[in-house]
Amino acid sequence: MTNTIVPKSETSPLVSPSSSRSVTETVNGSHRFVIQGYSLAKGMGVGKHIASDNFTVGGYQWAIYFYPDGKNPEDNSTYVSVFIALASEGTDVRALFELTLVDQSGKGKHKVHSHFDRSLESGPYTLKYRGSMWGYKRFFRRALLETSDFLKDDCLKINCTVGVVVSAIDCPRLHSIQVPESDIGAHFGMLLENMEGSDITFNVAGEKIHAHKLVLAARSPFFRSKFFDAEEEDKQVVHITDLEPKVFKAMLHFIYRDTLTEDVDMETSSSSCVSLVSETLTAKLLAAADRYGLDRLRLMCESHLCKDISVSSVASILALADCHHATELKAVCLNFAAENLAAVMRSDGFEYLKENCPSLQSELLKTVAGCEEDCSSGGGKSRSVWAQLSDGGDTNGRRVRQRT
Repeated sequence: MTNTIVPKSETSPLVSPSSSRSVTETVNGSHRFVIQGYSLAKGMGVGKHIASDNFTVGGYQWAIYFYPDGKNPEDNSTYVSVFIALASEGTDVRALFELTLVDQSGKGKHKVHSHFDRSLESGPYTLKYRGSMWGYKRFFRRALLETSDFLKDDCLKINCTVGVVVSAIDCPRLHSIQVPESDIGAHFGMLLENMEGSDITFNVAGEKIHAHKLVLAARSPFFRSKFFDAEEEDKQVVHITDLEPKVFKAMLHFIYRDTLTEDVDMETSSSSCVSLVSETLTAKLLAAADRYGLDRLRLMCESHLCKDISVSSVASILALADCHHATELKAVCLNFAAENLAAVMRSDGFEYLKENCPSLQSELLKTVAGCEEDCSSGGGKSRSVWAQLSDGGDTNGRRVRQRT
C-alpha cells in the first residue's frame, strides 16, 4: 500500500482578504434665531447675552449667544458679538460653523462667516467642554448695523449652521436589498376615498360620510364600544353632533392613514386669544382625539401646538391642553410660562387664566417654585424666575433669557 502525502497549501482554499474603510464627515444642522426688540436689548451690559433655544446637531445641544453691547469690555459697546456655544455635555467636540446675518431687504446680500467653503489650516475647531464657544467678539460694528438692511422693524435674523465631525468604519456588504417604507396607510386611505366595502354612514351637519366599522373599531375604543360592545340597535347611519365635517374628516384621515391632513400641517396660530386658538383645526382635532380615545392623534396635535408656544399664546394653549388631557403639552406650557413669567403675566391670555382657571394658576406657581429650586441648586438656570418681574421680558416672541 502506498501512502501519498499532499502538501497542506494545496488543500486549503485561498481566503479572500477582508477590507474596511474609515469615513470622516460632518453631520450638519441649522437653526434660525430671530431677535425681536433689538433696541430694547441694548444697554443690558457688556458681556451679557440673549440666548436662543437649544438645538440638536450631531447628538449635541447647541445655542446661539447674541451680545447687544458686545462681549469685550475694551470695545466699549462699539460692536455686537455673536457666538455658538456647546450647550450639552461633551469632550473635544470637533465641528465646523457658519453664521449668517440675514439681509432683510430681499437683495440677498447676507453677511456670512463660514468654514464650510474654505479649508482650515488646523482642521475643524475643537470645543473642549460644555460651555465652550466659537464666534466673533467684533461680529458687526453696532452703528453700521443699526442703519443697515440687516435690521428691519427692530428685528435681526441670524442663521447658524453647525457641522459636527464624526468618523465611522464602513464595512462593505456584498448584498443589499432596499425595503420601501410601509404603504399600509396609503392602502387604507384609498379604502376611505373610494368607499369600497363601507358599512356605516355618518351624518355630520347634513353631510354624509362613509366608513368601515372594523377599521374604526380597531383604531378607536369609542367606536369599538359603540359598534361591538353596546347592546343598542345596530344602526347603519350615525349622527355626529359634536364635530364639524372638516374636523370629522381630518379625524378619519388619521384613523385610516395615521397622518395629519395637509390643512393641519400648514396651520399656524400665534393668537393670544383663547377663543381664537380653540377655533383652529388643530385645537378642534385635539378635542376630537380626546373624546374618541385616539391617543396618538392627541399627541400629534400636542406636538403641532407646541411649535406655536410663545409669550402671547402660552396661556391660551395651556388652558386648551388642560381641558383635553394633553399632559405633555401642558407640562411644556407650564415650564415655558414659569421661565418667562413676567412677560406672560402681561399677556391677555393670562387674564383669562386668572378669571377662569384658578387651578392652573396654582400649578403654575408650583412650577415656578420648581424652577427656583433648580436655580438655587445650580441646576442650569442662571437667573431667578421671580427676578423677571422686575426687569421684564419679551412680550411677543419666544423665550428670551438674559444671561451673564
